[in-house]
Amino acid sequence: MPKSKRSKVVSLTKVSKKTKEHKNAMINELQTNAEKWRYCWLFEVGAMRNSHLKTVRKLWKDSARMFFGRGAVMAKALGTTLEEEHRVGLHKLAKQIKGQVGLFFTDTEPQEVIEWFADFQQPDFARAGNIASRTVILPLGPVMRHHSDPPEPFPHNEEPQLRKLGLTTSMNRGVPTLTAPHKLCTQGKVLTAEQAQLLKLIGEKMVVFRVGLIARWDSTSGEVEQIDNPRISSDEKMGEETEEEGDAATSE
Repeated sequence: MPKSKRSKVVSLTKVSKKTKEHKNAMINELQTNAEKWRYCWLFEVGAMRNSHLKTVRKLWKDSARMFFGRGAVMAKALGTTLEEEHRVGLHKLAKQIKGQVGLFFTDTEPQEVIEWFADFQQPDFARAGNIASRTVILPLGPVMRHHSDPPEPFPHNEEPQLRKLGLTTSMNRGVPTLTAPHKLCTQGKVLTAEQAQLLKLIGEKMVVFRVGLIARWDSTSGEVEQIDNPRISSDEKMGEETEEEGDAATSE
């Protein structure tokens, strides 16, 4: 039986795999930076957002280089064994590369780096899968957008969307109005997609983007020192977005 010449559906969501040349280029760049800078920090991120990570890169562009991408590629670049390590002691850091972590190369003194990252925290909107950090109850009356100053009610044309997301509203003088108090979310519970969208619409930020430092390699001694800071919890990592590997080797 002859093959059908009928047009086939091709998915546009398929992403091409990174080439071997791309991975080799990233490995070479990581190794070049390991030779250039005195310190290499291993870090993790809570409430990952590409926009905030790009801000960190921009603020440090003249004095550091940040990589956040495929862990296996970063570990291979550093070398996971004593025989394979690119520079003395790097295998001790490479062995700790697990999950969504990154590398931060700099000559800046350690205490300054620790204090800077402890201070850099950016509130942001939660996503589905995040844990609600507090209980939010919308009161009886007009549904308000709290990100405006002063808060203002939603326009009439957004009432269908509010109802679709689970609010029981009616129109009162052209304003979407709750007919009864509505518990939007409960502290400690996982947020649904609808809850996360409602929180964003009303302007309630529930997560904080932050960088947690895990360990530091010093090229002058070859030693790796663990950073005595509380690790970022699994709850903070839920609902995260991840940066494409293609962006990992850039530091705009």
